Amino acid sequence: MTSLVGTPALADLRGHRISTELFIGGRWTSTASAFDVTNPSTGEVIAAMSDAGPQDGSLAMDAAVLAAEAWAAMSPRARANLFHAAHALLVERADAFAEVMVLESGKPRAEAAGEFALSAGFFQWYAEQIAHLHGTFASGSPGGYRIITTHQPVGPCFLITPWNFPLLMSARKAGAALAAGCTVIIKSAKETPLTAALFVQTLEDAGFPPGVVNLLHTSDSAALSEQVMSDPRLRKISFTGSTGVGSTLLAKAASNIVNASMELGGDGPFIVLDDADIDLAVREAIVCKFRNAGQACVAANRIILHEAIAEEFTQKFIAQAAQLRVGDGFDDGVDVGPIISERQLERVARLVAQFTEAGAELLIGGSRIDRTGNFFAPTVFRAGSLSGELCNEELFAPVAALYTVSSGEEALAFANATPYGLASYLFTNDLSRAFVLAEKLEFGMVGINRGIMADPAAAFGGTKASGLGREGGHDGIYEFLEPKYLAVTIDETRGAHA
Repeated sequence: MTSLVGTPALADLRGHRISTELFIGGRWTSTASAFDVTNPSTGEVIAAMSDAGPQDGSLAMDAAVLAAEAWAAMSPRARANLFHAAHALLVERADAFAEVMVLESGKPRAEAAGEFALSAGFFQWYAEQIAHLHGTFASGSPGGYRIITTHQPVGPCFLITPWNFPLLMSARKAGAALAAGCTVIIKSAKETPLTAALFVQTLEDAGFPPGVVNLLHTSDSAALSEQVMSDPRLRKISFTGSTGVGSTLLAKAASNIVNASMELGGDGPFIVLDDADIDLAVREAIVCKFRNAGQACVAANRIILHEAIAEEFTQKFIAQAAQLRVGDGFDDGVDVGPIISERQLERVARLVAQFTEAGAELLIGGSRIDRTGNFFAPTVFRAGSLSGELCNEELFAPVAALYTVSSGEEALAFANATPYGLASYLFTNDLSRAFVLAEKLEFGMVGINRGIMADPAAAFGGTKASGLGREGGHDGIYEFLEPKYLAVTIDETRGAHA
């Protein structure tokens, strides 16, 4: 593999053609075929990636199984020390990670730096948690025995990561699985495999044993995933992506009774009530909607405004949205980067057409920016109806839809009128009102007076069609552990004189 660390390419990856291999059983290995990675800001091919096929999936599973017993048996302190070493190396390579993420995803450098800080934080968090995984001890209800519960690693895991947050998703999933004592196979998104390669290279350099971490990247995700998930030795899948793909993977997992965690689509309501701090709500909505060019599952998908403040919010929101600078993530002062691919860009254009056909009022934007790269202008619509297919469509684009309601009750009803249940947001200065409504919102996460809430110590995840399980916090580790119950007979007649 062309190293992504300690080479001239680190100083400026632009202009370099990178060749990256698969990582299986502690070795970087190439394949006969390769696929290209393109910079979405320029259209330039920046890397040739070894293209994993089904046979590589089998080899990775062999390696993960071979390493599983020793890794699970490693003492918590020894495993924690590896995590501390990995965290130190991650921090040392912060600039390299930011450079690679900007290069292949296009996101502004400030956003890449923020993603890096959160990602590295997961390894620090899990390093501190590994030695604190406790079981329970109790008396059997009829007496005569003791109930002991402990936790064991679920086994080899298949981690499928998306392109929109390539480092965060790898670190959050792998961090929890490795902390629990599981071996992993990471499948990176074909749009952003370089970030995953640098992440795995860093774990290798930190001393993680061969076979504990394996990396596959492929142009044919379906064929590779089919092979790995058909292997009876696989015990866990963790996937972040669309609800449609997640449903297909769940059906496949069911055939082998494989444990599954799913972080799927979102339709996040961003509710601003009549007593909210409007300036705060506007600032947070801008970030929540346009971060990563709107390509986030937790983005503000439906901005729901109480009629008493709707016009003030709208005018301030479009004024700030119009000031957002769109461009190459390497350029100074850029707020919004490109759409990840030409295919996704065409989808954004179709969304805009659908809003227009549905009678929504275009306030700003609405078109592709005429320059090289996949750039689309920040777009804001005033939606005329609280019903229709677009109300339940995950936009995943720099397109904001503003809806008006007459009461908090109507806002709650509209917010919950979706099959999704990932992230939601609520702005009010009344604490009691916030708690009452937050408890009624049918979402796994509620941001109260804030538009960003990811944290290594928090349980990230959704309800309904937005998935199963949680990532981060204590819950994140236990997703990769199985409880074991020991019933131990005790002769209670034996006492102090035994």
